[in-house]
Amino acid sequence: MATNAKADRQFNYDLDYRNLDLRQQPELYRVGKGEMGVLLVRPYKDEILPHWRFKTPEIARESSEKIYQLFLDYKAQGDFVGMDMARKFLQMGYTRSRRYANHASGQKYDGPVPADKKGQSGAHGREQLPRVEDPVKAESARIFYGVYLKAREDPDYKQLRKAWQEKYG
Repeated sequence: MATNAKADRQFNYDLDYRNLDLRQQPELYRVGKGEMGVLLVRPYKDEILPHWRFKTPEIARESSEKIYQLFLDYKAQGDFVGMDMARKFLQMGYTRSRRYANHASGQKYDGPVPADKKGQSGAHGREQLPRVEDPVKAESARIFYGVYLKAREDPDYKQLRKAWQEKYG
């Protein structure tokens, strides 16, 4: 039976993440796309999330530096899942602060998400709200983006990610 290679590489949302320790069972981890699973994978979520902040550039700088240090700590331990989760939190620091830079409320679209579309990304027929640039949040986004790129382009990370995806999909 042929498998869908793209589906095999997707983040598996069907696992019981509340009761799963992916440090003990790293073979169950899938990189997925972008920030997929960033708020699910334990124990990494519990280790990184308390440091994730972006309200001001000073807070964003401190947060991104701490998360990058966790990235380096995971790297020193040979823990690819931890490295990837730290990378995802850095990416999420960029995307969330960028969203608040564009939309003070954090909402991109007008109106509630239709019940049958909850958990999916996209406008789902809703109008996008007007953008108003907040320079403070924009600076927080720039700070996170720079650190995110440093993690994403780390040669060891790139090598481990490629090997991980070849081994586990």
